[in-house]
Amino acid sequence: MLTLTSEAARAALPFDRLIAALREHFTTTCEVPLRHVHEIASPGGSKITSLIMPAWLPGRYYGVKIVNIAPGNAAEGLPGLHSAYLLFDARTGVPLAQIDGDQITTRRTVAASALAASYLARADARHLLVVGAGAVAALLPEAYRTVRPIERVTVWARRADEAQALAARWRQEGFDASATTDLPAACGEADVVSCATLATEPVVRGAWLAPGSHLDLIGSFTPAMREADDVCFEDARVFVDTEEALQKSGDLIGPLSRGVLRADDVRGTLTTLCKGMATGRKTATERTVFKSVGTALEDLAAAVQVYEAARG
Repeated sequence: MLTLTSEAARAALPFDRLIAALREHFTTTCEVPLRHVHEIASPGGSKITSLIMPAWLPGRYYGVKIVNIAPGNAAEGLPGLHSAYLLFDARTGVPLAQIDGDQITTRRTVAASALAASYLARADARHLLVVGAGAVAALLPEAYRTVRPIERVTVWARRADEAQALAARWRQEGFDASATTDLPAACGEADVVSCATLATEPVVRGAWLAPGSHLDLIGSFTPAMREADDVCFEDARVFVDTEEALQKSGDLIGPLSRGVLRADDVRGTLTTLCKGMATGRKTATERTVFKSVGTALEDLAAAVQVYEAARG
């Protein structure tokens, strides 16, 4: 069994290849059961939440990602999230590889947003606004530039110093990047607004968004989390990564419960977009929204790419 480090995973997952791999996997017969969620208590009252996410390509590969979330780790100077990926031969059950799960998660998450944007953002989209300054947010310009001619990047974060540091990093990568403290104005100027936060209350308001813009919502992967207000979904063409998003994301559960959005208002998923069964953007002036919560299919696609790169 191969042991593949964070560096090996990152090197094997350039966004052009990863986005293509996701597009291919969303058109295959990949099987994805519902993820398992377990609470693991420890003496003293602390606990971790463990997510177990399986997926397989019949006759080819079977993989499982285990994600452990430990909010109390901050007090010990440790990251709050750790993950690992195990890949097996789907015919024999033979273990093939153990892969760094954090790289797989961050890069496949960003690649899924870029894949959606290849159908939903205007073809001439050049200005990207990133809301958030974490590990996922940091990768968004690189991924988006793979599918759209992004020239200008603006970043907003609750801590202005983090936004400024991220903008400086992007300038070193060749982007025309700047930080802003005026989020409403930045939303009105951007062609694409991509949110990658852990917010529990709306950060972006629909009234701020420009006609023809594309809104990408990456956070809000639990019912208690929310990045967008109800107006973001009004008069917009809404898409999700999988139908599970309708049950998992506070961004959707809230508008659905208030009648702002109906389940049949959702125009498609990444599967129906990639298969050509759903139509993405229709006009240059309509607003589009993409809401993702993540799927083990994306993890499997990334893990297979890492493993096959290592095997040569």
